[in-house]
Amino acid sequence: MPIEDFAEFLAREVPEGGIAELGIGFQFKVALKLKELGYDILAIDWNPESVRRARNLGINAVRDDVFSPNLELYRGVKALYSIRPTPEIVKPILELSRRLGVPAYILPLSGDTMPKTMRLVNFKGLAIYVYNPTGT
Repeated sequence: MPIEDFAEFLAREVPEGGIAELGIGFQFKVALKLKELGYDILAIDWNPESVRRARNLGINAVRDDVFSPNLELYRGVKALYSIRPTPEIVKPILELSRRLGVPAYILPLSGDTMPKTMRLVNFKGLAIYVYNPTGT
């Protein structure tokens, strides 16, 4: 179950358009795979070095703070996702999802508990949590 399988799951869930990765850090495999599949990727992180390294790989990356997001950055995004987010940013991710009216997908560290408002999906052995603010 390589992490790139998460990109395959996202491509199945989000037929086309822009997708934002929140808290990309220094793990670029999923964003690069989605880009390869034809998606417009927006990588978000608060760390300027992470943003710089993502840009060097050809990923559209910007600095933002999920606790106080610049909503203009997310214009046109069809979904949000995060890989192994720290527990304190999960709630702001879901709040941003709600404000934008787009689904959020989280691939947590094993053992991290996710909010009860999220639905667990098993995809090729990956435990993926889904939040859909529209309820569909």
